[in-house]
Amino acid sequence: MLDAKKLKYLKSHEWLDLQGDAGTVGISDHAQKEITDVVFIEPPKVGRTVKQGEACCVVESVKAAFDIYAPVSGVITEVNADAVKNPALVNAEAFGKGWLFKLKASAPAEAAKLMDYAGYEEFLKAEAAHGSH
Repeated sequence: MLDAKKLKYLKSHEWLDLQGDAGTVGISDHAQKEITDVVFIEPPKVGRTVKQGEACCVVESVKAAFDIYAPVSGVITEVNADAVKNPALVNAEAFGKGWLFKLKASAPAEAAKLMDYAGYEEFLKAEAAHGSH
């Protein structure tokens, strides 16, 4: 399991674990609780080039389908075949076996624009206070 406090976050609830230019992407524990049971994942294609903020993956739950956005620009290097076969992994281990895809960041410095854990926690509190989901 990854340490949630060491990841970077988007306002759309994706997390990024960036080691050099190698990034792993998933959705936060908060997000998986909000969307409830994940039933289908449409992963990005390996080799696809994505720009920061581009929708590149879809996660469907019993509630609705949600776009997953690239936290940084780069090339998709791997998708989580286990999670595609067993989408419940996203709910069971949002910061572990439920990751969605990996990418090679073409501009790792873009990660500096993302929220750290404390910033994400503050964002969640503000979102809850405004009741916007």
